[in-house]
Amino acid sequence: MAENRLPLQGVKVVEMGQLIAGPFASKLLGEFGAEVIKIEPPGVGDPLRKWRKLKDGTSLWWHVQSRNKRSLALDLKAEEGQAIARQLIAEADVLVENFRPGTLEGWGMGWASLSALNPRLVMLRISGYGQSGPYRDLPGFGVIGEAMGGLRHLSGYPGQAPVRVGVSLGDSLSSLYGVIGVLLALQERQHSGQGQVVDVALYESVFAMMESLIPEYDAFGYVREPAGSALPGITPSNSYPCQGGDYVLIAGNGDSIFKRLMQLIGRPDLGNAPALAHNDGRSQQAALIDAAIAEWTAQRSRAEVIDALKDARVPAGYPYTAADIVNDPHYLARQMIEQVQTFSGPLKVPGVLPKLSRTPGRVGAGGPRLGEHSDAVLAGLGLSEAQVRGLRERGVI
Repeated sequence: MAENRLPLQGVKVVEMGQLIAGPFASKLLGEFGAEVIKIEPPGVGDPLRKWRKLKDGTSLWWHVQSRNKRSLALDLKAEEGQAIARQLIAEADVLVENFRPGTLEGWGMGWASLSALNPRLVMLRISGYGQSGPYRDLPGFGVIGEAMGGLRHLSGYPGQAPVRVGVSLGDSLSSLYGVIGVLLALQERQHSGQGQVVDVALYESVFAMMESLIPEYDAFGYVREPAGSALPGITPSNSYPCQGGDYVLIAGNGDSIFKRLMQLIGRPDLGNAPALAHNDGRSQQAALIDAAIAEWTAQRSRAEVIDALKDARVPAGYPYTAADIVNDPHYLARQMIEQVQTFSGPLKVPGVLPKLSRTPGRVGAGGPRLGEHSDAVLAGLGLSEAQVRGLRERGVI
């Protein structure tokens, strides 16, 4: 029986966030067994319910972001709603929120009051700029975090407008750092018995991914610039054209891999050149090397290029679409495409990460209807049916 126990079973999470960063963090906790109670505004719910493509009036994204959660419709601007939230938080292990700093304090639910109510509480706070500093009170979404964190400046091609990745990367990175912080705080709590605040800023989560950006500037005054599809300073690592308008991505930047790649494309002169034996020398001749590879790929179909590179043990791939992903045998073998039952019918969704060998996470059911679990959650707090009915009549739930 112990073998089937999920790692976070018994951990109670109250989610007050909306849209992406906070809810994504609690989604990850819920996938590994935490009980997640999601508080949503009555009548409208989390705005994510209406984002992107809708089916039966509800976002398909919702069934990824809110799986394994229980929905409690609750007006946090009402005193009765705030009192109920405090009851839930008093029994919780983790509170997740991603409001603008000061919002919870305005509702009488800042860290000082909540930690006094529940000294073991771990409070994850995700915001644009963090809970301190001169920008603290400014509104900030993931796109702004990506810009301030340095990512947008490096995206795209030189001399063109900066581009974005087609997903909410800044929010998701912040969620991952938030979950790491929560797990660290829960681990430390086993020794001290005390909770703490996990303060995550969107821009800092992006900035943490910037590798050698700051050391290069500090040591040489070098400001890294966008470089299109190449990876500056690491050669060859780029996208190359194939017949039919397709592209292939090749990472031939290992020393021995580079030699095999050059042999394959009929350029042993480059593969055996002493000046190109190591990455620092190759990076000085990146244009020459990329041109040689592109000349070879452009004469072949993508499938021919991929097969030849596979035989030569050179890392290569191509940009997958959604159709490629759901039909890929490796995705399927690794259970990265799962099917859940939603209130609109069966739906394919991404699988769970990371993969644990003995206590893997769960996909569970799709996202709940708004307020689907309100009665059960309130009954668990000791409220009678009459009290719940009164709250509903007054629009609190």
